[in-house]
Amino acid sequence: MEEFRRIKRLPPYVFAIVNELKTAARRSGEDIVDLGMGNPDLPTPQHIVDKLAEAIYNPKNHRYSVSRGIEKLRLAMANWYRRRYDVELDPEREIVATIGAKEGLSHLALAVINSGDVVFVPSPAYPIHPYSVIIAGGDLRSIPLAPDRDFFEDLQMATKLTWPRPKLVIISYPHNPTTQVADLDFFKRMVDYARENGIYIVHDFAYADLTFDGYRAPSILEVDGAKDVAVEFFSLSKSYSMAGWRVGFCCGNERLVQALTRLKSYLDYGIFQPVQVAATVALNADQSCVKEIVDIYQNRRDTLCDGLERVGWPVEKPKGTMFLWAKIPERFGGMGSLEFSKLMIQEAKVAVSPGIGFGEYGDDYVRFALVENEHRTRQAIRGIRQMLQQHE
Repeated sequence: MEEFRRIKRLPPYVFAIVNELKTAARRSGEDIVDLGMGNPDLPTPQHIVDKLAEAIYNPKNHRYSVSRGIEKLRLAMANWYRRRYDVELDPEREIVATIGAKEGLSHLALAVINSGDVVFVPSPAYPIHPYSVIIAGGDLRSIPLAPDRDFFEDLQMATKLTWPRPKLVIISYPHNPTTQVADLDFFKRMVDYARENGIYIVHDFAYADLTFDGYRAPSILEVDGAKDVAVEFFSLSKSYSMAGWRVGFCCGNERLVQALTRLKSYLDYGIFQPVQVAATVALNADQSCVKEIVDIYQNRRDTLCDGLERVGWPVEKPKGTMFLWAKIPERFGGMGSLEFSKLMIQEAKVAVSPGIGFGEYGDDYVRFALVENEHRTRQAIRGIRQMLQQHE
């Protein structure tokens, strides 16, 4: 029978190997501290849950909604950008609600990428960034993202050497998995680059609020002229601990936003309306709950990083995201990240994500997710200490 070409282009899912090993260990009675998947464990703030409970009893909210998001939700997003970044957005033409940023980004790729279109994506990267290009039939080109490299210089060199010229660049700061951050000057350079070369920028801004030590993550839309070339995806998953609720937005360049809006009108009827009502409250209400969530992640970061330092695994504290991108200790360097992640489960009783799952430039690293409380994190440190001592 004929093969499914899009499915065949997708590589094996590396994370499934670690998940199967973790599941098998737990079935045999092992207590595995799971720091693998970035699945927020904190409860959604109570006032948001209460609004959902209220809205769900209104029969009018049980009907089909609108795929681009209800008007009050899009207006709330516009007001959020105005308060946070002094950015003006037209809620009618420059904002569309998405079923989480992942759905929106993948459908934007389907809407605007033609077969053979070149798209630049950093490597390592959050998997949907490269895979959305592959699913859409685009020509994926990786740009190395590493501490000893200048991403912008690599991007410019790749542009000079690539034909046909790239159509899109997908970036994300604060970055998952590497936790790299960017300042406003970086985004200014990116916007200038995009305008000079006729390229669109897609910025995944999922970790806009999860920043530490005084660092403030800028929005690319703060740059003058950014809306000429860029869209930004924001999600409520991390800032408001609403991961399972699936609420996100695509904001910025009208042409890209409207392309996504039109495609979505054929694919879905939008998010369940009570969820949209509650999300509107999340964006409009007092934002102290966001700070409380961020403070918890910062404490977990400090517990994990300080603990790894004590047991002989030096790491740098990230300024953003809910992750730690840790280089594999030198004594294990030849194993590669997948085998090392297996060893972590077997000997340390800790699950992490292998860096190779994020791209070819990630194999020297593993990613820790800050999704366990400090007590469980300290338990993980004890297990890692025992593993390291066994291999001295």
